Amino acid sequence: MKYINLGSTELKVPAVVAGCMRHANKTTDEMVSFIHSALECGVNFFDHADIYGGGKSEEVFGAALKADKSLKREDMIIQSKCSIISGVMYNQSREHILTSVDGILARLGIDYLDVLLLHRPDPLVEPEEVAEAFDILESSGKVKYFGVSNHKPMQIELLKKFVKQPLVANQLQFSLPVSNMVANGMEVNMTSAGSSDRDGSVLDYSRLNDMTIQAWSPFQKPEWKGCFIGDEEYSELNKVLDELAEKYNTTPTAVSTAWILRHPAKMQVIAGTASDARIKEIASAADITLTREEWYRLYLAAGHILP
Repeated sequence: MKYINLGSTELKVPAVVAGCMRHANKTTDEMVSFIHSALECGVNFFDHADIYGGGKSEEVFGAALKADKSLKREDMIIQSKCSIISGVMYNQSREHILTSVDGILARLGIDYLDVLLLHRPDPLVEPEEVAEAFDILESSGKVKYFGVSNHKPMQIELLKKFVKQPLVANQLQFSLPVSNMVANGMEVNMTSAGSSDRDGSVLDYSRLNDMTIQAWSPFQKPEWKGCFIGDEEYSELNKVLDELAEKYNTTPTAVSTAWILRHPAKMQVIAGTASDARIKEIASAADITLTREEWYRLYLAAGHILP
């Protein structure tokens, strides 16, 4: 497993993260098995959110930690997210953040989070309240590091005006087909579809400000229309994936992951799988370093252009 520094911190984190969104229906034994499978391949970073399974995903994870005493809290990096009230609103008020963290910790059965992210921007955010909540969480020892999810640079800058803690990570959707973060930087001063800057140049911003991008939905087509791997709609891409998988003695899934990890921004890939075998498959990508030519071949095969 390849490890990087999380943002501007000295905390070493794996390039592949175990995303826990799909774990709500696991039994305790199944969750124990998954955690062990992840740890065995160097994936000691687990990503949660209070809305995953309506909190059930965190409960199942917490039950696993309680049931298997060989699973040590100090051997794991546990991250969660808050601020989404599903189907109702986003809430980044002081009280909601504090209450959410207390609920997260109770469900997980732990005393602290390594990382807390604000889960999508709240248009009614009062950054002074976010700053107060972060100060309380840090001073109480309930959260060590802070970040955001799906935020643009100016939204981050607004928070940074008041928040004293470094914002170390930003979760953003990124995959071979969903690559506007890259495309808008390449198709500059053009009228092509990829030239639209939909994120405020967040890729360059993240590199300039030492924020780790955590890529979610790394195998998804645009608009969450399913996985591109093995899909006839992406026949050219799959042809190249198969060719490189054979070269590196691996799978198209691992090659797709390696494509993200090849970017010099030093991203993390969130593997949102509930399968023991698949987390190992995805983790193996950290040992693959694609050439520059291979990276571009995959990018073009995904339907992007080279101006």
